[in-house]
Amino acid sequence: MTARQDLIDLVAAMEAGTAPAPDPRWRELDVAPGERIRRAAILMLFGALDNVPAASVKLLAPADLDVLLLQRAQTLDDHPGLVAFPGGGIDPGESVIEAALREGEEETGLNPAGVEVLGIMPELALPRGNFLVKPVLAWWAAQSPVRVVDYGESAQVFRVPVRDLLDPDNRVTATVSRAGETFESPAFTVNGLVVWGFTGMILSQLFDQLGWAVPWDRTRRHVLEV
Repeated sequence: MTARQDLIDLVAAMEAGTAPAPDPRWRELDVAPGERIRRAAILMLFGALDNVPAASVKLLAPADLDVLLLQRAQTLDDHPGLVAFPGGGIDPGESVIEAALREGEEETGLNPAGVEVLGIMPELALPRGNFLVKPVLAWWAAQSPVRVVDYGESAQVFRVPVRDLLDPDNRVTATVSRAGETFESPAFTVNGLVVWGFTGMILSQLFDQLGWAVPWDRTRRHVLEV
């Protein structure tokens, strides 16, 4: 069984309603009623590991896989400095897939012709900004170079080996306090960054549902200052 086939099987299971249950914390997230709902798409692009090997030496499967991420510019009004998937708002008349591929090209310079779309995952709420987000799960069939296209939008674009994300030594529970409330999320410490919040939750849930996740210490905290 290959990683690509695992991803395809998960999409099919979601469409059939037989996929493992998602993280119950998603039910706690919702958009604010009465406010303008912003619809968005993100590109979750997995592919064969490039020539930069994983830092982890643990024998974790899948070992030959990476995922494309970016760090948002610190100057942005929405989610500055956070690690995220390529993505953004869906333009009028545009499909979810078209939006995800367009954002992927605009933000990372990838060639969308080399991206094989595997399916659209269930819509998720992102309360900050009042977004409803549809993740597009994809496979990098013909890889192309990536880079920061606009430094006003992104600080860096990078590919992370999935082995490094799965390594229990790189997993923490991120906590952030804002407006008198404390928010927690699964997080990953890679590339000198903390992948947390919406992106951390999506990755953690995806790995759980795929059966790739490795047990990790959820009591280990990483306090963020935002």
